[in-house]
Amino acid sequence: MHKQKTAWIIGASSGIGKCLAELMVKNGWQVAISSRNQNALEDIASNHENLHPFSLDITDKESLATARGLILDKLGSINSLFLNAGDYTPMPLDEFDPALFEQLISINYLGVVNGLDTILPYMQGEKSGEIYVTASLAGYRGLPKSAPYNASKAAVISLTESLRLELEQQGITLRLINPGFVKSPLTDKNNFKMPFMISPEKAAEYIYKELPKSNFEITFPKRFAYIMKTFRILPYRLYFALTKSSLQTDQVKEA
Repeated sequence: MHKQKTAWIIGASSGIGKCLAELMVKNGWQVAISSRNQNALEDIASNHENLHPFSLDITDKESLATARGLILDKLGSINSLFLNAGDYTPMPLDEFDPALFEQLISINYLGVVNGLDTILPYMQGEKSGEIYVTASLAGYRGLPKSAPYNASKAAVISLTESLRLELEQQGITLRLINPGFVKSPLTDKNNFKMPFMISPEKAAEYIYKELPKSNFEITFPKRFAYIMKTFRILPYRLYFALTKSSLQTDQVKEA
């Protein structure tokens, strides 16, 4: 008998996580969904028999451990974990705030660390499993007005790269998801042009299509990913010249 696939998506009360959970259920998965917003999770799950809500706080290790136990009791296994929780607030230089750095590092980076710490003992015992970590194309290089966010996502990219090969030796596949601009309440905070922005439904389709593959990184939308990959290898002098031009354009629009 074919064993039903199971997944746990953390950061699933809205946006990419929600759309991915719904898409996976439509394709026969059993999916546990988590976030801090229990009401939103229950609303989503009420429309899908194989969606199961478990609220948690990604910054709280005990909360994560409790949810893991409940999910294993419910589903019997966790084949795939998606660490998708994240936060974003822009920060121009005249609003420099160390507390914002702490907030975004706590959620975007240490949240991933906490998620890994929660799932690895289980997957190491199974000698199998897939972990998908959501960072951002913004983590490729530093960008003006978003230092806390960019720094947190750059850290996530480096962390995932660092752990990939060691986990592979233990039968665990670690993959990196780097989205571009995806329409959400977080991107609504921006007052600048966001090229190639896509819907969360489209983003979920990109991710789901890549699940059977073995490549380390999943990026989308493709045209924007190619641009950011090019920026990543530019020498600093040229990169800063291009970034300065973009910054000056935004400042003119704001004036």
